[in-house]
Amino acid sequence: MHIFRKFIFLISFLLLFSCNKEEPVYQLNQINSSSYNANKNKLKSTMQYISILYANLFQTALSSNELVEITNCIESIGDKEVAHEIVLSNFMNSQQVLIPSDSLMRSDLNHFIEETYKRFYVRDISEAERKFFIDFFESNPNVSSEMVYMAFALSNEYQFY
Repeated sequence: MHIFRKFIFLISFLLLFSCNKEEPVYQLNQINSSSYNANKNKLKSTMQYISILYANLFQTALSSNELVEITNCIESIGDKEVAHEIVLSNFMNSQQVLIPSDSLMRSDLNHFIEETYKRFYVRDISEAERKFFIDFFESNPNVSSEMVYMAFALSNEYQFY
């Protein structure tokens, strides 16, 4: 019996220590990356949103009186998203709004989307975003430049600076 215990101990010892494999060591290269809007973490105030939106759509500044009037109107509505949609819709119905025509947009989609990103997001478009929008425009011929401007003006990224 004593030999049997030694034999079991020896087998256990060998199995325990003979199965240790050396783990491979992988080398990683440090890559610095940031999100497309990593520096945009401050929510625009109502006045900032309205004045920037007006400047983006009309390429001119909004008067102080109109800014205060529109701001008071937005702040009187409980749902800010609905208020922004209403103000944006009113701006888009103006004859003075500066939006490229649909034919101009379709003639050079790449240029249109680059300029739209610069105008609304104040940044360059990434290649993934470019690919998405070019494919989207090509597969959706009824999308207008007005729809694109409205989507950008109501997007989450546009709400921050």
